Amino acid sequence: MKLACGISSTASSLTVLCRRGRPLLSFSSVVKTLNSSSYWRGWMSNTAATGSLYQISCSMITSTSPPALSAPQPEKPKPKPQPWLIVGLGNPGKRYAGTRHNVGFEMIDTIADAEGISMASVSFKAQFGKGFIGDNPVMLAKPQTFMNASGESVGAIVSYYKIPLKQVLVVFDDLDLPFAKLRLLPKGGHGGHNGMRSIMNHLKGNRDFLRLRIGIGRPPGKMDPASFVLRAFNRQEREELDFTLQNGLEAVRILVLEGFDKSATFVNSAKPLTV
Repeated sequence: MKLACGISSTASSLTVLCRRGRPLLSFSSVVKTLNSSSYWRGWMSNTAATGSLYQISCSMITSTSPPALSAPQPEKPKPKPQPWLIVGLGNPGKRYAGTRHNVGFEMIDTIADAEGISMASVSFKAQFGKGFIGDNPVMLAKPQTFMNASGESVGAIVSYYKIPLKQVLVVFDDLDLPFAKLRLLPKGGHGGHNGMRSIMNHLKGNRDFLRLRIGIGRPPGKMDPASFVLRAFNRQEREELDFTLQNGLEAVRILVLEGFDKSATFVNSAKPLTV
């Protein structure tokens, strides 16, 4: 703020004016200020003795204005989160429902029920649903091509929606894991699983997609593995598997919302159901 002021006086009056027309100092304060200096008292008395008009001009520059502020920059819009594709492997039809080979289907049903995602539509040779986990869009799929041709469905979905493979999670059964054990991996081979083999073939051999393996254990004795994977669960196994599916649901939520590392830590620290 800049002010220019003048002090004018006769023997009978003293006025302090500023450019804005408002008094800067009161009469008494000016006199007090002037009288406090012997120099000014002497000068004033000499002037008054001549009966002349005197004028004191002063300029006062005070910088009280804040520094100029730059215009606020508009916030950059956050990029939209990319959708996730979560696929569970299994065989269609009542004959295979509730068998070991269909635990991938059961994981998808668990996610759909918990997140309110309808799986009523059929697209890309799969039971298909779209929804959200938190604010992140997800697509759920249960290929209806039978296990050994699962890649026909998965490859078509990935190609149509241009989903990066780091956003693709495949859930399937694993003979080499103890029963009801989970393992989350960022990539890998097919491990002899025909559904995974088909998916990799339809992704041009690419293996860099995530997988959640659900252990179903080894067949007892000399039982044929092909027969074992189509075997239903007993009551105790059912309880253990249901508990594992809930852990799998939490692992998927953490994966979508917080990333692979935190989800893998959760999976590795998850405790089995104590029966």
